[in-house]
Amino acid sequence: MKYVVVSGGVVSGLGKGVTASSVGVLLRASGLRVTSVKIDPYINIDAGTMSPFEHGETYVLDDGGESDLDLGNYERFVDVSLTRDHNITTGKVYQSVISKEREGKYLGKTVQVVPHITDEIQDWIERVAHVPVDGTDGVPDVCVIELGGTVGDIESMPFIEALRQFQFRVGSDNFCLIHVSLVPVVGAVGEQKTKPTQHSVQALRSAGLSPHLLACRSKLPLEQSVMDKLALFCHVNPKCIINLCDVSNIWHVPLVMHEQHALESIMNQLKIPFKEPDLEQWAYRANKWDVIDTPVTIALVGKYTGLGDSYLSVTKALLHSTIACDRKLNLLWIEASDLEDETKSEDVAKYDAAWASVKAAEGILVPGGFGGRGVEGKMLAARYARENKVPYLGICLGMQSMVIEFARNVLGLSDAHSTEMEPETKNPAVIFMPEGSKTHMGGTMRLGSRRTIFQTQDCIAARLYGGVPYVDERHRHRYEVNPDMVPQLEAAGLKFVGKDDSETRMEVCEVDGHPFMVGCQYHPEFKSRPGRPSPPFMGLILAASGQLSEYTSEEAIAVRKSVAYNTHDAVMTSPLKVLRQNVSPSK
Repeated sequence: MKYVVVSGGVVSGLGKGVTASSVGVLLRASGLRVTSVKIDPYINIDAGTMSPFEHGETYVLDDGGESDLDLGNYERFVDVSLTRDHNITTGKVYQSVISKEREGKYLGKTVQVVPHITDEIQDWIERVAHVPVDGTDGVPDVCVIELGGTVGDIESMPFIEALRQFQFRVGSDNFCLIHVSLVPVVGAVGEQKTKPTQHSVQALRSAGLSPHLLACRSKLPLEQSVMDKLALFCHVNPKCIINLCDVSNIWHVPLVMHEQHALESIMNQLKIPFKEPDLEQWAYRANKWDVIDTPVTIALVGKYTGLGDSYLSVTKALLHSTIACDRKLNLLWIEASDLEDETKSEDVAKYDAAWASVKAAEGILVPGGFGGRGVEGKMLAARYARENKVPYLGICLGMQSMVIEFARNVLGLSDAHSTEMEPETKNPAVIFMPEGSKTHMGGTMRLGSRRTIFQTQDCIAARLYGGVPYVDERHRHRYEVNPDMVPQLEAAGLKFVGKDDSETRMEVCEVDGHPFMVGCQYHPEFKSRPGRPSPPFMGLILAASGQLSEYTSEEAIAVRKSVAYNTHDAVMTSPLKVLRQNVSPSK
């Protein structure tokens, strides 16, 4: 097993996750099987109880693990399915060690950070690195490990010490360290400064780790003299200085790294015979995004719009779909509470601006969330979409808002609500799930991959998925549509076309007679990939750009099921172009 470790210095948020993911892309494109591990030094067991404002989105895995958003980057870039154990936190490590101590497994020894915590970290990495993640039974060839935080942080010290020991445990030929650092520009003359990186590497070396490659972040390309200086003072081969300057989209990062021979340097360190990677499809997608100029405007009505990372997987799923539909995404961020009457009374300009954005959009997306703030605004957005035939996609709470709005304004149940916000409502359209916990927050929701069975193939959702009888998608929710209200809702035109295998949980709903008003209780964004867009997101973009009927016709579905659709041409052009080439004009 080979290991590539990505650490960071100077400041956080430099793009260690994208760098680690890009390394995975290069290794996989050269024929190696790749897995990924993310180390988070925080004491939380996982990201499930953390505020999206503070930490970004909580990414959900197939096994129900609530993890750091970087695992989403790994899954999307490398096209793998990771597990909860691929996200290592201080909380998990200490919980495991304390549990062993309580069981007497340390045979009376004094339990200490070294060696017990550091050994636990190393054992965890080695165990998880051998877990197959690409859908086959074979063990991965390379494990890419991202160390969260920055070098010098107190909370990172046990992990740095564990990795120092780990390099000797696995051998120098099986260990490659990439250090990501910032080269800032200071002063009016625009001089690129190397001192922060020098200090960062010095701190790393003093802890017993020497980087084999430096990935230097900068706004503009580094001058050659700057790169030479970094090589000299950081004790790194000049060929191993990689300049990651700003690019038009993150899909260019693996290409930039390859142009600077990063893959060769990594393989040389790991003693792997070099093989030229096949990046044709990756390069096509990166370049295509730069040249597409036909816009499609989507309004994202959410609660956490102040931090873009709160909806990272949602925005990535939109990008995957727009590029497949030959459209340029114009995303309008709208704070849901700005649509409410309370905002109108306090700040009419903000209220008017929010509604102007909604009315300017060709499609409306209401993503998931928790709590009551902004829910009325989400329902107002759903009502506007329903009454004005604007394409609408509601995810989790976005679907629940759609159901509550329908119950209020179509069924006439003006006090309909969710018991999450109104526990005593007389018309609960959304209720608490019986197996949930109201006292413990972490890991107590309906989590992970669950099956949704389509009740009919004559619905938009089933056609988007290609006419399959069921789908497996990832969930994260405590509340669900009240099954007792379903007959009344369906009689009025809100059809629940997807249910779980017990037929008591509502998974997908559609409004009769609407061009595209779809809600799903699960989170389809977590399984969207650059080459395989999520069907519900694809449907929203297709409907917003006037291409939905072409994509969901019976003949088009037949073509999508055929071998011809899954060819190299399908990836290298777009789904719609392939359909047009294969569907008979006479039909």
